[in-house]
Amino acid sequence: MTPQLRQAIRLLQMSTTELEIEIAEAVETNPLLEWTEEAPLSAEPGSAESSQAADTDEYGREDGPNEDWTPDEGTWATGGGGEEDDNGSAAERVAEPETLADHLLWQLHLSHLSERDRRIGAALIDALDEDGYLREPLSAIAEALAPGTVASEAEIQTVLHQVQRFDPVGVGATSLGECLSLQLDALSADTPGRDLARRIVAGPLERLPRIGAAGLAQEFKLPLEDIEEAIALVRSLDPRPGKQLGAMSSDTYVVPDCVIWRQRGIWRVALAGRSQPRITIHRGYEQLIRSCGEADAGYLRGQLQEARWLLKSLEARGETLLKVANSLLRHQAGFLEFGEQALRPLTLREIAGELGLHESTISRAIARKYVRTPRGTIPLRAFFASGIDTEGGGEASSTAIQAMIRRLIEAENPRKPLSDAKLADLLKSSGVPVARRTVAKYREAMNISASHERVRIG
Repeated sequence: MTPQLRQAIRLLQMSTTELEIEIAEAVETNPLLEWTEEAPLSAEPGSAESSQAADTDEYGREDGPNEDWTPDEGTWATGGGGEEDDNGSAAERVAEPETLADHLLWQLHLSHLSERDRRIGAALIDALDEDGYLREPLSAIAEALAPGTVASEAEIQTVLHQVQRFDPVGVGATSLGECLSLQLDALSADTPGRDLARRIVAGPLERLPRIGAAGLAQEFKLPLEDIEEAIALVRSLDPRPGKQLGAMSSDTYVVPDCVIWRQRGIWRVALAGRSQPRITIHRGYEQLIRSCGEADAGYLRGQLQEARWLLKSLEARGETLLKVANSLLRHQAGFLEFGEQALRPLTLREIAGELGLHESTISRAIARKYVRTPRGTIPLRAFFASGIDTEGGGEASSTAIQAMIRRLIEAENPRKPLSDAKLADLLKSSGVPVARRTVAKYREAMNISASHERVRIG
């Protein structure tokens, strides 16, 4: 994994607020970078989405009489119904903390695993430490699942292999060697030094600091250059993948990464202004390279190369984020139009296949990313949902079913609330066959009390 690729991956999974801090530090430490008031870095020069962004302000508002925000009154429809969202303050709202477990459980619920395997997966995720390692033996996981779920160690191992494929790559490993091996497996087969790096992490990894590259070359009977290339690849890996996604501080505010709005009945998406840092190469220092001494010129050339890598990584980040947002918009326009009940089942695999990207790339692209919509500022992960087959041959998302349950409960007779069994019957009559226990699970997930606790006499 090259330094440029590592940098691009790191920037992709940053939120806008984190990215602003990263860019500010880069400008402070690299004389070849400077702030500019010109147009921000465009994700897709000349594209319709990018040109739309140039005609809007930070929150997607257009100048002119053609505003078309929502199906009703043309105003931002926020969850709280207040007007502070409409003012476009920088502090949109406080971000909800997301832990490593939250991130993994979200991917687990979007997976195609059975309900039983998801319970096993949840137990495995709960057992991971903050670095993302599974330190507990599988027998302990089996004991934690019992008596509700009786699973053999072989079954648990099978589900563990699925969890190990989640983002960040390397979680669920039981040792450093396995963690690094999982990350190497995720790299392209033509990555220079990958096969040799896999031999190193599977064998003499712990002895490497003692014997060095020369000792390893002698042991493997290979050229020193090949060994050094493989070692460099190993060092580029993350030995503590769980640390990539720690909880945000409680005073972190949400800054939209994208803006979705409707113009003349057509939904459009663009990168938000603050997600496109306005930095450029300092031309004065760049020209100075030709006239200064060799030592200074060497230093400036190195800084120039880093500056160019950063700008290229930022452009790649913008392109990926815009591609993902456009894809989500194509799939979930009904969600923006009608709300949660119109949210269709959608998984990371579908978006990854459509865009020709890896699932982990999609996961990084939406991690801690928010989009400004007529329905308020919402996380990009809200556009994804697992599905349940309907009687009509289609699928209904779990989020849509929860919205249907909530709507039925809101309309129920308070003197005679609907039981879970009755809710299941009403959903079935609507073409969504859901078991009573599934209704109970969704109701509890929405923090709605059971029917006997919802009785209101007065």
